[in-house]
Amino acid sequence: MTPTEQATLFGLARAAIQARLAGSPPPELPPSTPALARAAGVFVTLRLRGALRGCIGRIQTERPLTESVRDLAEAAAFGDRRFKPLGAEEYPELELELSVLTPTQVLSPESLPGAVQVGTHGLIVRLHGRSGLLLPQVAAERNWDALTFLQQTSLKAGLPEDAWSVEGAVVEAFRCEIYEEH
Repeated sequence: MTPTEQATLFGLARAAIQARLAGSPPPELPPSTPALARAAGVFVTLRLRGALRGCIGRIQTERPLTESVRDLAEAAAFGDRRFKPLGAEEYPELELELSVLTPTQVLSPESLPGAVQVGTHGLIVRLHGRSGLLLPQVAAERNWDALTFLQQTSLKAGLPEDAWSVEGAVVEAFRCEIYEEH
């Protein structure tokens, strides 16, 4: 995405959060470009003084990126169950990050853990109707190796840490275009 397109998405995300804080309806979607109109999975991550403050996303969608970012920014600020809803006093220090996902690819069980590229791949582990997802930057920030990344993604799904290696488990990898607000 161009710097202008990135600025459009960050402006839209901030406008959605501000609208909710003010009790107003969500902002209208801006005019779009092909990059902003594409349907892509995306996660909106919020940080406050460097600490995680909310993160909500969709793996796949048919909705345009602009609509997803608008709705997910509001959800990350007010609907992430790990945190209380964002307060107006927190807004000025809020840092935003957008992770736009590529389509997922199933990794063959025989290739694991070697096929996992820490810092490049995000992971999804699915088993018994449960799933856990971790973005690529999580493993990189925590200096995990591929095995630890698989284990932590399994735990995120509420499964045992070795669930990724159990018969019937599905491990998917994806990449992200990561954009940080400047």
